[in-house]
Amino acid sequence: MLPLLLAALLLVPSPEHVDCGPVREARKAPQESWISRALHYMESNPETLEELMSKDHAMLEGDIILSNDRNAVQSMWPTLEIPYVISPELASRTDDILAAMAMVSEHTCVSFHQRTSETNYLLFKKSKGCASYVGFIGGEQDVFIGPTCVTGNIVHELLHALGFFHEHTRVDREQHIKILSQNIMEGMERNFEKQQGQTFALPYDIQSILHYGGSFFSANGLPTIVPYDEVEGMGQRAKMTQIDIEKVRYLYSCGTYTNNQSIRLH
Repeated sequence: MLPLLLAALLLVPSPEHVDCGPVREARKAPQESWISRALHYMESNPETLEELMSKDHAMLEGDIILSNDRNAVQSMWPTLEIPYVISPELASRTDDILAAMAMVSEHTCVSFHQRTSETNYLLFKKSKGCASYVGFIGGEQDVFIGPTCVTGNIVHELLHALGFFHEHTRVDREQHIKILSQNIMEGMERNFEKQQGQTFALPYDIQSILHYGGSFFSANGLPTIVPYDEVEGMGQRAKMTQIDIEKVRYLYSCGTYTNNQSIRLH
């Protein structure tokens, strides 16, 4: 319990800085309330923890690891059969990881198998939160799995590893969602910036397993993203949507769609 409490305190603004935050009355809340809220945030938003709590990686949008190689190109994998290794420290999470890979493979032509001697492979490693590189980078490619990362969170990271970015950064998002910048943690505003990218002309998918939830990077417990229409499931991590599946099928030419270029997707 102590490690969780220490982690929770990392998310709590220090008293001398509270007046600069989005909610001034927060300084009146008892310490127990801060800790309770921080613990709830950690459990509900594990894909933001790597950026918030780790100094080991250059991060973007909570769970996207930025490559140190400036010449690296975010791209699709050169194979449909992707090798993987699960670190011994994650042995207890093997079933969750296998279930996540099965969810990706079930309706696509991408499959995963245990590495033998392949040079390029995914390495699942224990960490504070969930995180991944985007697309193929070559060699040993880390996928980080934290204690609160459930199967759906792992699917989310696998889709990043396959080459997909977050849905909420699409340039056409303003037709579907509103970003409430006043509720975003100070310094985390860049995680909500729109990005140019290929969408294959697929509809905006507010229920995508790659979409942010409403409270991601909230500084005050209030929403950072709200949909214009009443839609259930924004930020869900239960399953891949049909559009999620179509994205993978298009990028990896599972059907009749052909594209061999390196593409940045949302």
